[in-house]
Amino acid sequence: MCLSKYEKETILLTSEGDDFYDIQVYDSKLKRRLTDFATKYPDLCRITRQDPDGCIFCIIDKSRVSIRLIPPYSDERKNAAREIAKKLSAKNQSTSESEE
Repeated sequence: MCLSKYEKETILLTSEGDDFYDIQVYDSKLKRRLTDFATKYPDLCRITRQDPDGCIFCIIDKSRVSIRLIPPYSDERKNAAREIAKKLSAKNQSTSESEE
């Protein structure tokens, strides 16, 4: 059975009483990271099964997982970053022109 991209979900399951997360993942990068982590630290993470559709299931210690929430940039910060990028771009253009 071929699943669409929308059906290939990443799912983290746990309860307050558990010390681990059950993770179901299709994403290639995340699968590789979890597989590498499970190989290096088998006492903290293990792959429990893989299905034919390309999904892996693993159990990982809760202390090893972190969710980082990044707030949106303010307009002031966006403008400051834009100005820095413009200055760097101008500097790189003048440097490359002087080398020619």
